[in-house]
Amino acid sequence: MEGKQNIMDVAKAFMRSRIILTAAELDLFTIIEKSSASAEKIAETFGFDQRALSRVLDCLVTFGLLDKNADVYSLTDEGSLFSSRHPESNLPMLLHMSRLWVSWSDLTEIVAKGGSELNPQMPMDLDSRRAFIGAMHVIGKNLSEDIAGSLDLGRYRKLLDIGGGSGTYTIALLKSNPQLRAVLFDLKDVIEMARERLSSEGFLDRAELIAGDFYADELPEGCDLALLSAIIHQNSCEQNVELFRKAYRALNPGGMLLIRDHIMNEGRTWPPEGAMFAVNMLVNTSGGDTYTFLEVERDLTAAGFKNVKLLRSGERMDGVVGAIKA
Repeated sequence: MEGKQNIMDVAKAFMRSRIILTAAELDLFTIIEKSSASAEKIAETFGFDQRALSRVLDCLVTFGLLDKNADVYSLTDEGSLFSSRHPESNLPMLLHMSRLWVSWSDLTEIVAKGGSELNPQMPMDLDSRRAFIGAMHVIGKNLSEDIAGSLDLGRYRKLLDIGGGSGTYTIALLKSNPQLRAVLFDLKDVIEMARERLSSEGFLDRAELIAGDFYADELPEGCDLALLSAIIHQNSCEQNVELFRKAYRALNPGGMLLIRDHIMNEGRTWPPEGAMFAVNMLVNTSGGDTYTFLEVERDLTAAGFKNVKLLRSGERMDGVVGAIKA
């Protein structure tokens, strides 16, 4: 009975999720952070339905995201993290989850009929992308430092961070390896975000920023260490082999390619987050997936790499595979 009850709790968890996502879409956390107010006042100011708004706000109180004193709502410390005014706001991640809500709603039809482009997602505008990448940095900072500190990279001198975003892993690896310099390669508008991040963290003097598209362009040469962090899951096996070949061509002889991602066991059931992420790729990409070590090893070998090893396994998209260019 306990197991059945747990499954029912999971099955109805979408209700809690939908309430939080609606609050994010309406920017309620920012509204209330600016000024504690009653549901009546908020509804009057922003044109919301007062009865519906009050029911949502009351639920947010039960979730620990708001406090309620008489009829006035205010943010808790946890709720303040989802205000756009918070210096480390997680609101962009909630809005990303809201975008995923749409694509995940097609899962039944995808399983029944196939196809993963029934409802292709609209691309983010520049402001949304900037906010999302910033939130990813906040959320991923501690994990990146944990991973960087666990790897023995003392023999390497120059890192190529392929699709490095705002530089989360570049920064972590530079912190852990004082001998290292870096090249961060990403799209032009993302490069400007990386410039700001690296400058604010004091690492811009050890990093070169190069704009490009790793699907269309060759990668910068001259590095003895390369990183693909949270990249391979968005690709098919064929796309990954092509990307690995580009990395192989770019690396110096003896250089190492690191892959950070969910690395699944052979039964594809561990880590659990990786199994769920595979479904996320199913509904959001044309060929993306999470991969087992043997699948990654096969594709790296096809691209020319040798000595493919699982350097780290974990449950938080913190599996790391290393491979050497002979």
